[in-house]
Amino acid sequence: MTQTNNDGTTIPLDADAQAFADQFAQIFPHGFAGLGVEGARQFIEQANAQTPPAASVRTVSEHQAPGPHGDIRLRLYRPESEKPLPVLMYLHGGGWTTGSIDGGVDYLVRDIVNATGIAVVSVDYRLAPGHKFPIPVEDCHAALAWLQNMAGSLGLDASRIAIGGDSAGANVSAAITHLERDSAAAPLIGQLLLFPATEYAVERPSWIDNTQAPLLTTNDTLWFWDQYLRTEADRKDPRATPANANSFAELPPALVVVAGHDPLRDDGLNYARLLTEGGTRTEVVRFDGGFHDFVLFPTLDAYPQALASITEFLKETIAAN
Repeated sequence: MTQTNNDGTTIPLDADAQAFADQFAQIFPHGFAGLGVEGARQFIEQANAQTPPAASVRTVSEHQAPGPHGDIRLRLYRPESEKPLPVLMYLHGGGWTTGSIDGGVDYLVRDIVNATGIAVVSVDYRLAPGHKFPIPVEDCHAALAWLQNMAGSLGLDASRIAIGGDSAGANVSAAITHLERDSAAAPLIGQLLLFPATEYAVERPSWIDNTQAPLLTTNDTLWFWDQYLRTEADRKDPRATPANANSFAELPPALVVVAGHDPLRDDGLNYARLLTEGGTRTEVVRFDGGFHDFVLFPTLDAYPQALASITEFLKETIAAN
């Protein structure tokens, strides 16, 4: 599989990414949609179990936040510090249907903590199709309210909270920045959007060129949307598709990371354009030889490059304030 540039040249998958792609094709030749909900969840659990041992951090603690649909499980990662710490609230991906705060997500956020000296709160929100839109958004928004209220007692700085996540988690993160913009709470000071889904199935070039991309195909994307949304009207609700928001002004500075071999690449690039045109400081980092959500596979050569981009952004927007 190759990725075509605007000038007609092609960028193949990175060699090690291609090896992963070949494995994916053997394990689930018909994509996540072919596995069904339980099969997709089992695949993610198996992938998590194969994640290399993660780095140690000073403290890791489990918490429960109250929410409109019941308590929400949270995991707080803290480096050693005597001062109130800035914190990233991280939302995992998985098409709103799979995924957890373990495995590749746990590996990534530990590396973020150690590289930046900030804390991370990882949110284990409820999943579709048992908990369809807007329940995951409401869970994560309630988790943020808990974090804002409890920051002082946890040794965290409520004035320095950022939000971010990968894939579906990036989608919910972007939605919450809009919900929080007019709230009375301290404003979010950054948003980390890794391979975000921000619009419903717009046929941009990457949507067409990456129909059979590794890990996530266009059919998979539609299938995940179907698990998540209740009605066609939900497809235009900015809480589900943040690209449909009325305004992109006065939002926190953003880092948008996209992969070349990803149907959602141009979705992310378009959202970055909307943010920029709205006056939001936005940085875009492209990995043209990568596939969707490759940051959850830390043995890939591109992982340390992506981690460096993430940590540099967080240092500039959160740790430096």
